[in-house]
Amino acid sequence: MFFEAAIIFFTARYLRKVLYASPKLAEWDNRLRLAWIAGLVLLGIGIVFPVLEHVARWTAFALIFALILVIHKNEEFRPARWVIYAVDPYLIVAANFEIVDSLNVKWLDHLREYKDPAITFSIIWMGAMYFVSRRQRKALDKERSIRLAEEAQNKIIEAKKNELEYMVAERTAELTKQKEELQLALSDLKATQVQLIQQEKMASLGELTAGIAHEIQNPLNFVNNFSELSMELAQELKDEVERPEIDKSLVVKLVTDLTHNQQKINHHGKRADGIVKGMLQHSRTSGGKKEPVDINALADEYLRLSYHGLRAKDKIFNATLQTKFDPAIGKINVVPQDMGRVLLNLFNNAFYSVSQKKRSVGDGYTPTVSVTTQRAGNKIEIHIKDNGVGIDDKILDKIFQPFFTTKPTGQGTGLGLSLSYDIIKAHGGELSVTSKENEGAEFVVTL
Repeated sequence: MFFEAAIIFFTARYLRKVLYASPKLAEWDNRLRLAWIAGLVLLGIGIVFPVLEHVARWTAFALIFALILVIHKNEEFRPARWVIYAVDPYLIVAANFEIVDSLNVKWLDHLREYKDPAITFSIIWMGAMYFVSRRQRKALDKERSIRLAEEAQNKIIEAKKNELEYMVAERTAELTKQKEELQLALSDLKATQVQLIQQEKMASLGELTAGIAHEIQNPLNFVNNFSELSMELAQELKDEVERPEIDKSLVVKLVTDLTHNQQKINHHGKRADGIVKGMLQHSRTSGGKKEPVDINALADEYLRLSYHGLRAKDKIFNATLQTKFDPAIGKINVVPQDMGRVLLNLFNNAFYSVSQKKRSVGDGYTPTVSVTTQRAGNKIEIHIKDNGVGIDDKILDKIFQPFFTTKPTGQGTGLGLSLSYDIIKAHGGELSVTSKENEGAEFVVTL
């Protein structure tokens, strides 16, 4: 009876342990506690009342069978199913020998010899199954612990991943916003740059127009003056012809003077026409196409246009113009409009520099701007030199940068030299500068 009570006690306690973390523990706890108590009661009955031992044992067998049935049919007791295989041999052996003992038949006496070995083997089997299941349970617990640790680690990783994804999304949104702001700022900057470039072009056009107007003024003045004189001579000639007695010598003299005046008018008219045609040729829209151009003539014309443009603004300004053109250069392929803009810009800067120095130095200083062309191997060089204020060494390497200017606010956009540099680069050439402060500067265009 001891083993049956022990089996009931152990099984009930083990099943409670299996259900420790299950939500069904409360449902089964009282029942298992009653089974545990019933085992103790049956053990007490068997000890106190030996007469009832046989009944107590069969009641114990029935209770054990009920526990086995509960384990078998309920999924929550799956981890305890090894108990079925451990207890079944003892239950079968003990119950069968209990029947044999109760029948008291002589021909079954020889079976009683196997009772103790069979009982002993079933008990050893239960012990072996317990240790095997315990070992398996430890392995499963270890595996479960590892799995739980991995799940916990995965949860941490997932949380970190979600946090990083949120941070990345937040940072991406921030960068996207910054990108949009930068694109907007870049668009505004490009629009401003286009406006400034247009302003620079218009300023160059204004200076060019002023130079043309001043340059063409001289031949027009001559045409006007000689035409007035011709009108007076023609009137004198008419009066002389209407007299009764004509002074032939006076008529000849008047006709000679009139012819001379007409020649002067024709000469200066052609001069004005040449200026207009030349400027129209150089300033027309070329579409970026290169064509053969006489660099010497181009440099000479824009030198004088730049000078007269400044003279139109400052009537008292005077400067010495020096030219030294190499006739061996001939014509080279350039875009006339673009090259004219470069030369005009360089001449304007030179005249601005000498005019600034003239204002500060005063008498005793002669503003001088010179232009020299020369062939150097398979290249040609245009040297534009002045004896003006020069350029400080600290800013010499910045003068070709866009929007950098040494002129006062409102007098320069800082794009003239930058555009000139880009134009020369587009022609496959170079634009360089050397300068000494208060002694002047020299720009060299190499093509």
